[in-house]
Amino acid sequence: MTLASNPPSPIATWRVHSLPLWSISVPLLAVLTLALTWGMPLGLGLGAALTAALFLAVVCAIHHAEVVAHRVGEPYGTLVLAVAVTIIEVALIVALMLAGGEAANTLARDTVFSAVMIVCNGVVGLCLVVGGLRHGVLAFRIEGTSPALASLAALAGLALVLPSFTTTTSGPTYSGSQLAFAGMASLALYGVFVFVQTVRHRDYFLPVGSNDEDSHAPPPANWIAWTSLGLLMVSLVAVVGLAKSLAPALEAGVAAVGAPKAVAGVVIALIVLLPETGAALRAARGNRMQSSLNLALGSGLASIGLTIPVVAALSPWFPFPLVLGLRPIDIVLLMLTLVVGTLTLGSGRATVMQGAVHLVLFAAFLFLTVVP
Repeated sequence: MTLASNPPSPIATWRVHSLPLWSISVPLLAVLTLALTWGMPLGLGLGAALTAALFLAVVCAIHHAEVVAHRVGEPYGTLVLAVAVTIIEVALIVALMLAGGEAANTLARDTVFSAVMIVCNGVVGLCLVVGGLRHGVLAFRIEGTSPALASLAALAGLALVLPSFTTTTSGPTYSGSQLAFAGMASLALYGVFVFVQTVRHRDYFLPVGSNDEDSHAPPPANWIAWTSLGLLMVSLVAVVGLAKSLAPALEAGVAAVGAPKAVAGVVIALIVLLPETGAALRAARGNRMQSSLNLALGSGLASIGLTIPVVAALSPWFPFPLVLGLRPIDIVLLMLTLVVGTLTLGSGRATVMQGAVHLVLFAAFLFLTVVP
């Protein structure tokens, strides 16, 4: 009997024709919890409840992202999650900058840099270790990873490194015209990358091979995919909103232990990127390393390619100059990340060893954020 003649399993059929009740109710309850508790002072009980709602919303976001990805196929599925998270993240950054005053003039820089370090070292390293321990040697398409990494290097250098060396303005800032150029260039380069990924050279970003049973199940019906897309957006709104609600308690805790203010930003970025991290890890376990890399590198690209143009466009309304240039220690970490990433992704094959190197760099980023 051939594989094509085997009927789908009851579990696969159930997944195709229905959505679990928890995947529908949890996002709605998370948003309702957010609405009812917005602006309330956080006590121990309320903080625990919001934290639980946050992580349940993350689980739902991962589930619905996988449903949508299975329906639309690669690389559209990973692009949906990366762009959705980034758009909501940008909205959160802008809201906090408008409300935070001059003390928030480094928020865009810190958030974008944290996102790049998290996805390029934390997510990539964790996926390589998890996938390598399960499958040995992991294969991916160098035709897809090389342009993604090259675009990420160009965007990071233009948005985060060059402002520290320009002379038109004092400090690590851009002038108005320089910021406008950086914003337009970032948006244009990201747009070209999305065109190449989804239209011109879509096959470069498809998984090399997969042992994941779910990837061979029949795709869900259209109405399930659209429902999951809507619930994905609801889940992501809940994740970002709950993260913002928990931010004051987090900042107070950071101040109480005497840690730098940047620690709070890193923790919030980690929470916001949890849905993408979970989806990338699941793909790595299913031997779909290309999908994991699409998520990681795509998230880094979207974070710069969408955040910088938005803050550049809104900069005339900010009553303070935007500080975009990184500190010397951060520039060194970024350069190390790009060099190691080039070596890791340059052969189309990787093992646990490369994952361990990226995790060490990620640990160095976290440690130097606490002890600069």
